[in-house]
This record gives sequence, C-alpha cells and structure tokens, in this order.
Amino acid sequence: MTEKFSKEPADAPPGGSSTPATASTTVTPSSSPAEVIKAIPVRHYGRWVSGVIVIALLLLLGFSFSQGDIQWHAVPDKLFDETVVAGAGRTLLISILAMIMGVVLGVVLAVMRLSKNPVTNSVAWAYIWFFRGTPVYLQLLLWFNLALIFPVLNLGPLYKDEMTDVMTPFLCALLGLGLNEAAYMAEICRAGLLAVDEGQTEASQALGMSHAKTLRRIVIPQAMRVIVPPTGNEFINMLKTSALVFAVTYNELLRSTSTIGSSSYAVMEMLFVAAIWYLVMTSVFSVFQYYLERRYARGSLRSLPATPFQKIKANLFGNRGSGSVR
Repeated sequence: MTEKFSKEPADAPPGGSSTPATASTTVTPSSSPAEVIKAIPVRHYGRWVSGVIVIALLLLLGFSFSQGDIQWHAVPDKLFDETVVAGAGRTLLISILAMIMGVVLGVVLAVMRLSKNPVTNSVAWAYIWFFRGTPVYLQLLLWFNLALIFPVLNLGPLYKDEMTDVMTPFLCALLGLGLNEAAYMAEICRAGLLAVDEGQTEASQALGMSHAKTLRRIVIPQAMRVIVPPTGNEFINMLKTSALVFAVTYNELLRSTSTIGSSSYAVMEMLFVAAIWYLVMTSVFSVFQYYLERRYARGSLRSLPATPFQKIKANLFGNRGSGSVR
C-alpha cells in the first residue's frame, strides 16, 4: 500500500488550510506617514553665562591696565635692547649648563641610590635630602658667601687663590642651580631605572654581562622613555628658576631689565619686557618638549596623538585624518 504524503507546508495551521501561519500576523502599514524624530540639543545656559562673565572680567582687567600709569611704548622700544638681549642669552646659557650638570650628576646619584653598597647609598640619600629640603635661593646665598668660611681656596700645589676671586657670580649661579637640579634629576632617573622590568637585568646577567654593561646597554636605554619627558619639563622650570641668580649679582635677564628700569624709571615696563622674554623662551621649549614626549611614547602607545598642526588641519579641512597617527 502506497503512502500518500501531504503537500501542505509543515507550519500549516490545523484544518488543512494552505495559508501560512505568518499570514495572520502580517502588519499592515499605517495609513498616516511616520513622523521624523527631531533631536533637540540640550541648551547649556550655564556655559554661556560663565563664558560671558570670564570675558567681561578679562576686558575689565585689560581696561584697568590701559588706564594705569604705564608707558606702553617703552615695552616694544626696549624689547630688543642690547642689554636685554644679552641678559636673555646669559639666562639661556646658565640654564643649559646647569641642566647638563644636573642630568650628569643626577644619573650618578640615581645609580648610587640603587647600589647595594650602604656607603654610596647613604651618601646619595643625604645629598638628595639636603638639596631637595632647602630652597634654591638659600643655596645660592651659601655659595655666594662661601668666602666668609673659607677666605682662601687652597688645593695644595695644584691651585691656590682668594675665594672671592674663585666664586664669581657665574660660578655661584652654576653651582647653585646645577647641584640643586641634580637632586631632582636623581629621583627622576631612579624612577626610570626602576620602571625597567627586572627580567631584563636577569637576562643580561645570564648572558654574562657585567653590572655596568647591563646598565649601559640594557637598562638605561629602556629607562630613557620614562626619564626624557620629565627632563624637558625640568629644563623649562630651570629657565624660570634662573631668575633667582639675581641674588648673586649674575647679570641675567631679570637683573638686566631691572637695571634699565631703575635708571629710566620704567620699572613696570621693564618687568613686562622680562615677562615677554620668559614666555617666548618657555613656549619655544614647550614645543620641543611636546615632540620629544611624543617621540618617546612610540613604544608605549598603539597610536600617537595628533600634533598641533594636524589638529589645526583637521579643524580647517574636516575630520579626515584627524585621528591618532603612527
């Protein structure tokens, strides 16, 4: 006996109806057209109010200065005066030399702090403790008045001279800034060295490398990624801290402008000139610091942040290519 197979679909409703079950659930379109949803942005009235208040305060501050007894024409006239430019050059010179001294001595102190030798470790700790715990201004005065304790610098057959002739204003400024900076650079370098995984040191020692060679070839190159960015920030801070060498009669930018101001009775005007020069120098080196940090971030970030020029280009020509770049 031959079986007869039903040709009705498997999901057919009972009763042999050939209409699919889904036919009864068909949604008929609405007779009225669908309304378009319109998103209305939230209005932040507080932002507008605070912005107007800040702008009004800035305008009020500018108006107050404009009405003050200030000879504004003296600012551009003295901005590139020979004495001012020479003072700015000496500020830059003493900052660079003091920073070099601080970096070199800071690396040595950081290695001493990480040493297992209790003597070198204790000496490095005491150095950092003293120079970080006392003001830079006080340290400058100590070097400047060192002749009160040691009138003569006597190094035996090597060198002998009056301490007042040895401790010139330049040398006092260099020692005061450089030795103080070394204490801060020591902590920065120590943090960078500790950031390197201990497995790197163990692997180099397993290859037969000495401790000094491990530091020079393995640890320090990897620690530079942590050390370099804050070092740039320290140099920018050094440019401003160099104004304290005014106390040891070193003729840097602030002293040069103050001398002109006291003789021409344009004290505030020359202070504005000094402020402009400091702002220009710190702004230029801030740009260098940004690109230096960006360069050393290549090993830690999957994509680098956009540079200021790339951000400006993205704002002017759209969002294409405004994201992070390699």
